[in-house]
Amino acid sequence: MNKSTTQDRVSVLEIKGKEYLFYDRLDANVALLRGTTADESGNITMEDECLFCENLAAAQLVTNMGGTVIVQVKRMVKNGELDPQQVRIPGIFVNAVVIAETEEDHMQTFAEVMNHEYCGRGQQQQTKKTSRVLDAKKIIARRAALELTQGAVLNYGIGAPEVIAEVTDEEGVTELVKATVEPGAIGGTPAGGLSFGATAFPEAIITQDQMFDFYDGGGIDQAFLGLAECDQKGDLNVSKFGPKIAGCGGFINITQNAKQVFFCGTFTAGKLQISSGDGQLTIIEDGHIRKFINQVQQITFSSDTARANHKPVLYITERAVFRLVDAGLELIEIAPGIDLARDVLDQMEFMPLISDQLKMMDERIFIDKPMGLTLAHSTERAA
Repeated sequence: MNKSTTQDRVSVLEIKGKEYLFYDRLDANVALLRGTTADESGNITMEDECLFCENLAAAQLVTNMGGTVIVQVKRMVKNGELDPQQVRIPGIFVNAVVIAETEEDHMQTFAEVMNHEYCGRGQQQQTKKTSRVLDAKKIIARRAALELTQGAVLNYGIGAPEVIAEVTDEEGVTELVKATVEPGAIGGTPAGGLSFGATAFPEAIITQDQMFDFYDGGGIDQAFLGLAECDQKGDLNVSKFGPKIAGCGGFINITQNAKQVFFCGTFTAGKLQISSGDGQLTIIEDGHIRKFINQVQQITFSSDTARANHKPVLYITERAVFRLVDAGLELIEIAPGIDLARDVLDQMEFMPLISDQLKMMDERIFIDKPMGLTLAHSTERAA
């Protein structure tokens, strides 16, 4: 068995009366990295890569541990041909270079061999895509987009949140906000699906460790993350489901440090089928897995920490919107066409608070045409 799976990698330390998690250093001795072009001295540029990630940090770590750094590239050039300002991994940190034999051996993302838009190349006006059908994810993304504020620095998570970027493109407001993704891209339109992490026409790309320094410092104005499992306190679990461990990723860093947090996901999981487009929402078949349960299996987002920090938190689904309050979750909106008891309360394991001002979600969300979205400034509610 690998040694790292039998040793504790994390311990709890108390500093000035507060508990913190201390992560032991990883004593890595091999790094498998990638770039675009290498010269004869092993200097690496990344002009065709959509992200830089932690390539430099990993190469430095392994080099300092006396290990071996291996970098896969598309091509080799002679010394002196690379622009030194474009070198992302200096040759002093590289032990071996491997040239990919085919483009398919050097996929830019899990889904695409090479998309020049992710490197900011090509004509942006020629990339207009067909509008997404009005499915549950788009309904959720539209409702979330109503919360966007002009000039806000954002983070979009995987799943329903990634569709918000499609909505802002469709509504023509993408340039009014600054989207970021944790691997390092800033601005532009974040990609979805198996290309998640890449961004079309980004304004800048930094390394992933630099991006998390920014996130941990509270730099994100609004974060839109997935909603997998939520309990009556408002705690979320996106990391452990029975014996399956998906892991926390950057979820904790982002949600506990962003100024506003919006959790976005379908109300139930499984074979959910809906119908919409005429201003109403109809549940044809509900999902067989309840997501609003008495107690989550693992706390990936702590509602108590959010309350202590007075953080505004919304939970956005295709049929209902909740907000975090001192006593738990408060239902503040339901979709037009939805039966409160049958479609919402009966599909939950607990009874939420119900706002005295419970209202219908904006009808525009459920009409199959652009909403005419305009973004408010940070002191206003979007309209």
